[in-house]
Parts: sequence; structure tokens; C-alpha cells
Amino acid sequence: MRQALAHLKRRDPVLREVIAAAGPYRMVYRKPDFDTLVRSIVYQQVSGKAAVAIYRRLEAKAGAPVTAERIARLRTPTLRSAGLSGQKASYLRDLARRTLHGELDLGRLSGLPDEEVIGQLTQVRGIGVWTAQMFLIFALRRPDVLPVTDLGIRTAMKQLYGLSELPKPPAMHEIAARWIPYRSVASWYLWRMLDGPATL
Repeated sequence: MRQALAHLKRRDPVLREVIAAAGPYRMVYRKPDFDTLVRSIVYQQVSGKAAVAIYRRLEAKAGAPVTAERIARLRTPTLRSAGLSGQKASYLRDLARRTLHGELDLGRLSGLPDEEVIGQLTQVRGIGVWTAQMFLIFALRRPDVLPVTDLGIRTAMKQLYGLSELPKPPAMHEIAARWIPYRSVASWYLWRMLDGPATL
């Protein structure tokens, strides 16, 4: 990590100040497993407090750890009773089905390039590019991911680089080119700057 920070501070004076203000790099990682993907779906578009409560109820009904086999045994009304919307219940059932049928092999993802991981994960209903990128960063520990649809990253870039509006992907890639191959690390510092980290 020392090498990554030295690179970022050397290549980008603006980010150097962010790193100095935020302090040591403390990324919190999760396991690259089924349970982590379940969490990512549960946490979509709800407050952190509500998501924690829903996940705990789901865990109580399914058993811990939450596995594909355990989700597959639960009927939709049971999933709904944990606080999940009908749509999210269908997402979890699709994730479980694809995992059990071998369409999604989580054990293989660590050996695939980033774009192939995104391609595999986004076949699952309810998992978009942003969620797949969060999985790359927080579960697979990939060091060079730039989540261009993340509002926090866009907001931080706008503030830091004096932009008149939230940047679109081409502008974001241009700014972040100097961070390669540590764009995940730089992203963590941008989240820290806003004090609102992305979570998975």
C-alpha cells in the first residue's frame, strides 16, 4: 500500500492533499462469496439502518451464513416477510438459482479480468455495473477500479477539480488516468473526503 500511496501523491497534487487529510488507508473488505452478493442486493436503495435490519431478519429466516441453498428453500412470501420488496426477493431467487445451476461460479471470479467479472455478475437480475464494481473493489480486492456511476466519486471529483457540473465517464477517466493502476485506492480516498463510503 505504501507504493500505491506514493504513486498517487506523486502523480496528483490534488489527491495528495486529500490523502494527507484523510490519513491511513483502511479499506474494509468482505469475502467474495454468495453472502456478500446477497448483502449488496439487500442494501440497494435503502438506508444503511434499514438494510441492516432487513438483512438480520433474512439471516434469521435463512440461517447463517446465507447460502444459495438456504435462499432457494425460502418461498417468496417468506423473503417478503423479512422486509424485502417483491423485486428484491426475485433478485435473490435468481442469484440462488444461477449459483446452484452453475451459471454463476463465484469461485472462478477471482481468476477473471475485471470486465469478465462484471459480465458474469450483471447476468444476475438486480446486479448492475455499479454493484459488480463494488464487488471487485471490496470483495475481490482489485486495485484499479473506477466506479464512474458512483455519485460520491462524481461529487468528489466535481469539488476537487473545480468542475461546473458532475463529470461524465469520459471526463472521469481523463482525471483518473494519473491514478492508474491504483484507481480503487484513489476512490476510497474520495469517499473518505465526503465521509460517505460506498459499502457492500
